[in-house]
Amino acid sequence: MTILLYRHGLTAYSGEGRYLGRTDVPLCAAGARALARAPFDPGNVYVSPLLRARQSAEILFPGARQIVVPAFAEFDFGAFEGKSALDMADDGDYRVWVESGCLAPCPGGESLSQFRTRCCGAFAALVDDALRRGEKRLVLVAHSGTLRAVMEGFALPERGYFDWAPPCGGCYALSCDEALWRTRRKLCVQEGAPC
Repeated sequence: MTILLYRHGLTAYSGEGRYLGRTDVPLCAAGARALARAPFDPGNVYVSPLLRARQSAEILFPGARQIVVPAFAEFDFGAFEGKSALDMADDGDYRVWVESGCLAPCPGGESLSQFRTRCCGAFAALVDDALRRGEKRLVLVAHSGTLRAVMEGFALPERGYFDWAPPCGGCYALSCDEALWRTRRKLCVQEGAPC
């Protein structure tokens, strides 16, 4: 089975370097224009509940049925939501969070550990279900954080969360060997695979 993980297109917030988690902003005009219809129709596409992911899925896969997976929503930045690092240069809570390697919970938000558990649990269940049904392709449209969590948790070769950097509108392709998945819960990165 091939698994394709797409990041949504550009938004005004992401273009301005703002922390964009749960704020439900749409794609900006440039972000929508930069996306193009994919060369295949997956039938079903699994999406984050946030508008920017659903809009991106509609552009990439206009005929596909969107199946919303709430656990694929972006990281909850809490009090940092909508602000840039420059905005918070003198914010003590922000400095503590950054100095923790961004591992501590955001005030009013979630920790990276909570986020990873949420995303990876939902993703693993989706892969298990797709294998049971004999699916040939699994397609997901979500967020940078969601894709980072999934890639860190399951991709070979292994890399850290912050080492994965999907661009807006970008895609990771993974190959699912059922035996490898069942024994090690790992997926192989397909370099140069068409997304």
